[in-house]
Amino acid sequence: MKKLSTRDIVYIAMYAALFVALDRLTDMVSLFKMPQGGKLNFATVALLLSSYHLGWKKGAIVGVVACVLMFATGSITYYGILSLLLDYVLGYIGYGFADLFPNFGVFYTGVLITSLFRLGCSTLAGCIVWESELMASLSYNASYMIPTMLVDLILVPLLHKALKPVMGK
Repeated sequence: MKKLSTRDIVYIAMYAALFVALDRLTDMVSLFKMPQGGKLNFATVALLLSSYHLGWKKGAIVGVVACVLMFATGSITYYGILSLLLDYVLGYIGYGFADLFPNFGVFYTGVLITSLFRLGCSTLAGCIVWESELMASLSYNASYMIPTMLVDLILVPLLHKALKPVMGK
């Protein structure tokens, strides 16, 4: 990847800050929150939009910066290094790759695939960290990630279409 421009750095910071702000807002209105971490979260919209706006490489960087900001603000729940890496770092970086997958009208396959990737990462974390059975970990994580994915599948195409004139992509 070529050197990041000032504009790129500003966009990366903006999307990461938007992610953290939406994550905190989600905490305040808390529609659905699991006891050991995990919630219906609107913040992932910012990560997905960053991928569609900036491309997959910069979108992945937004995921890293968002994780650093969440860690710095103490707004993550993790249970050891594997939990941190799988639940947050890999899971949120994964959203950055959404731009690699084709869109079919208003159906954004990148939203679906990256959401399922994150579900897989968190399910694996549950199996390793909590020593849960595969189906127990999958059902726990799916209970909040599937609704989050459905929200993303609705909001991201609408917002991306509305912001396209400004985004230039």
